[in-house]
Amino acid sequence: MESVRAQRLQPGVGTLRSLRPGVTGAPAAAASAPPPPPAPPLPPAAPPPAGLGLGLGLGLGLPPPPPPLGLQGPAAPPPPGAGPPAVLREAVEAVVRSFAKHTQGYGRVNVVEALQEFWQMKQSRGADLKNGALVVYEMVPSNSPPYVCYVTLPGGSCFGSFQFCPTKAEARRSAAKIALMNSVFNEHPSRRITDEFIEKSVSEALASFNGNREEADNPNTGIGAFRFMLESNKGKSMLEFQELMTVFQLLHWNGSLKAMRERQCSRQEVLAHYSHRALDDDIRNQMAMDWVNREQNSPGALSRELASTERELDEARLAGKELRFHKEKKDILMLAAGQLGSMHSSNC
Repeated sequence: MESVRAQRLQPGVGTLRSLRPGVTGAPAAAASAPPPPPAPPLPPAAPPPAGLGLGLGLGLGLPPPPPPLGLQGPAAPPPPGAGPPAVLREAVEAVVRSFAKHTQGYGRVNVVEALQEFWQMKQSRGADLKNGALVVYEMVPSNSPPYVCYVTLPGGSCFGSFQFCPTKAEARRSAAKIALMNSVFNEHPSRRITDEFIEKSVSEALASFNGNREEADNPNTGIGAFRFMLESNKGKSMLEFQELMTVFQLLHWNGSLKAMRERQCSRQEVLAHYSHRALDDDIRNQMAMDWVNREQNSPGALSRELASTERELDEARLAGKELRFHKEKKDILMLAAGQLGSMHSSNC
């Protein structure tokens, strides 16, 4: 019984009859799933407001993630070489200077060292960092500027260089700056999920969707699932909650939530299972195989999705947003492309 239940909850898009995690078709809903709604901009002079997006129409009725912590610029990224919006650049520099003043004294800031020091300090103060306090950098391969660098924080959140960077070292510093700003903001009390925050968010959700109080108390409704997610993460920060929600965003994008519903999985089963499951190579590989199957059924589907994902990733990076959802999508699609290449080679 447990093995059947585990199969039903696999992230791969399978059929109800076979209960296999592999793909048997190319569901239109998965291929055309809308991107998460954009978040409102945050003012540079004050800590970011604590608020969650309240659209509950994703897949099994799960809420979208909280607003990214990065300050946002205009809807479209600036043209190459124009640099980021001034308000973003100034806000990042102000936070970096402030952090340096309180930890290193006055003088030139080594922002890469400062970011690593910040997370080591959190770990020494008892933060639960399952994979340690190491901050990981990843350069995008390029032989000429602008150079692009991504940085992944210990919890999994990802940020990228948001400026035009003429050198690889500058790209690394740019990524570290935006990551440090978000790390510092995330420590503000307003970024914690509290009873007051939960009640306010649920009330706003009810008002937005003309719901009633009974729905909020019923875990089988979309708003009830929203409340369950918030209460399950009480005491966590917005960044920690964002890391959890990335898994559900990917499950929705891939069509996995729809497939689980067709396998008769309840909201509660899905929430309980994936709230405690980290994003791992098994999930990525199963989603990649889904895209291999879609490409075989509809040639060009993979390249179109990859091009769209790369545009979204670049726009979000230049706007200073949290990037893990976009980056994981790209990595999964690149993995699928690699698997297709291997299959073609073996058939030659």
